Amino acid sequence: MPEHDQHTLLAIDAGQTGIKTRLRGVDGSIQEWLFPGVLTDRPLLGQLSRVVAEVSRVTSAPHTVTLGVSGLTDPQAEAEALVQHPDLAGVQRIVITHDSVTSFLGVLGDQYGSVVAAGTGVVTLGVGPEHSARVDGWGHIMGDAGSGFWIGRQALEAVMRAYDGRGPATMLTAAVQERWSELETAYTQLQATHDRVRVVASFAAKVAQAAATGDAVAAGICADAARELALAATTSLRVVDAPADAAVGAVGGVFGSDAIRAAFIDAVRAERPDARFVPPMGSGLDGAVALADLGPQHPLRDRFAEVARD
Repeated sequence: MPEHDQHTLLAIDAGQTGIKTRLRGVDGSIQEWLFPGVLTDRPLLGQLSRVVAEVSRVTSAPHTVTLGVSGLTDPQAEAEALVQHPDLAGVQRIVITHDSVTSFLGVLGDQYGSVVAAGTGVVTLGVGPEHSARVDGWGHIMGDAGSGFWIGRQALEAVMRAYDGRGPATMLTAAVQERWSELETAYTQLQATHDRVRVVASFAAKVAQAAATGDAVAAGICADAARELALAATTSLRVVDAPADAAVGAVGGVFGSDAIRAAFIDAVRAERPDARFVPPMGSGLDGAVALADLGPQHPLRDRFAEVARD
């Protein structure tokens, strides 16, 4: 019997748009809660410990806590800090990883392949017979090509280029003016907004809508995003020596655009014609549950940290 079936397990999927949690009791009972998203520009320890503390107050301290966390850079250090935190005094075991790992496990399970998770940010994880590889996920300043933020940023630039005469007219202008009626001062208002990453990413949906109605500028942005996402997928498959018919999963709000999803599939198939595009087996939260039972020989083993109390 898997260890997490013998003890209470709190699985946490900590993304930028929301922190999803699932508590599984010894009897198999399930309870779930949703918390505000993790802020990757702030220390993670306090944010994560507060979530565990909130759940523990409702029930009791879980035996095992597994976490997939956006913005995580040092799983071992974070696991050690969490197990020593007073809010987790009753927790006996911590398993933590980047949310790209839990996304992969939730989407593909034990299959070899690549998972592209594209929401506000984007990260791609490839897993082959011997090892794994992360592609992008380097944040909105240094990477996240093809993400919701990236698409929104392209849209805002296109609108301002149209405004000052450097670029073609686009119906995206009206979408931006719904938020900032005076384009001359839009940039100063955006810079003063504390959640500007989310605000910029929110325009991705407007881009998809405009592309669907024939706006050439928006369609070009969608095509460019699809190429970036496909490049990440094919790169990850190549780096891990995945088989020719490896599975490819595409999850996240960006793939809600039919145009982006279709162009992404076409671009991947141009490079890897035998790739299998598969629907998600589950969610990132399901992947956080699966994290509890990954064995020491798993190709993802070096991407998560585990700390248990003596």
